[in-house]
Amino acid sequence: MKIENTKAQMRKGVLEYCILSILKDGEAYTSDILETLKDAKLLVVEGTIYPLLTRLKNAGLLNYRWEESTGGPPRKYYDLTETGKLFLKELNSTWSDLQQAVNRVTSEKTTK
Repeated sequence: MKIENTKAQMRKGVLEYCILSILKDGEAYTSDILETLKDAKLLVVEGTIYPLLTRLKNAGLLNYRWEESTGGPPRKYYDLTETGKLFLKELNSTWSDLQQAVNRVTSEKTTK
């Protein structure tokens, strides 16, 4: 079993949550989202993020708007819908519970 495959699966598992969290403070352009993820050491390529953004939009969690660009094609800016904000709130709670459970299992000695 290759560790890189497991690491990639772990990153994919939290990517949706991370994207919604990035957008909680306001709209962002895709390259800004990618840069934030990169800065956090969550390396994601455009081929991964565009389908995910489309899926989140189709699920009613994101809106987008087009803005003309002076240096190229129009840019699509994403932000959370009200449904997306509620969904993120639930994910925050779930993440907290999951984090505590994983920390409990991985940091404490388990006796059988």
